[in-house]
Amino acid sequence: MCRVPTTPGILARGPWQPDQVQVSWRTDPYEPEPRDTVAANVALDELRRRGSPSHDGLAARLADFEVHDDRLSLELQPARWALRLLPEHAAWSLSILCVVRAADGSWLAGRRAGWLASWAGRWALGAGGSVEVDENPADTMGRELREEWSVDAERISIEALVMLPSEVALLVGQAWLGDGATVTPDHEHDTFAWWPAEVARWPEEADEPLRRMARLLASG
Repeated sequence: MCRVPTTPGILARGPWQPDQVQVSWRTDPYEPEPRDTVAANVALDELRRRGSPSHDGLAARLADFEVHDDRLSLELQPARWALRLLPEHAAWSLSILCVVRAADGSWLAGRRAGWLASWAGRWALGAGGSVEVDENPADTMGRELREEWSVDAERISIEALVMLPSEVALLVGQAWLGDGATVTPDHEHDTFAWWPAEVARWPEEADEPLRRMARLLASG
């Protein structure tokens, strides 16, 4: 296995099929530094003051990973959920991003509610969220897609493992919907839109990080 680097960037590039993502779970929970525990408490209190219903608990962190010719192996560990709220030293907390494409190639974008922990009030692509303990992150993508958009994908591919500047690890997938599929947003989104397949035609509200992500996926 490879020790997870702290430098932001792409750690591994797919694509892999969901059954090519293999997971092993450590039984020992991650023990953060005392300073990070205090900072997580402060961040969680601020989130709740903004009206978030978030409940602290255990979720996944990325302990190790290894890329093989035919699969991606992840070693995961239970860790406190609130550590992912830290702007730095987020302990390699693992989240997923499942970008959603319609049959014609257009991209599903949703404006996130103001009380959310990440990208509050901003537009984002597809569905995202934390990985539950003992869950395979490839399965998390389908779960979040159903919870956030009330839809099942026709197919999902796992595209990349990324390290964000905050030290959150992000497993990125791409879900394709069947022809005629419809989506219904949950309370985490206050509006949504289908952006054109051509990234150059996206509206002004599409932030540059979203454009970079889309170009990365399109190039694969």
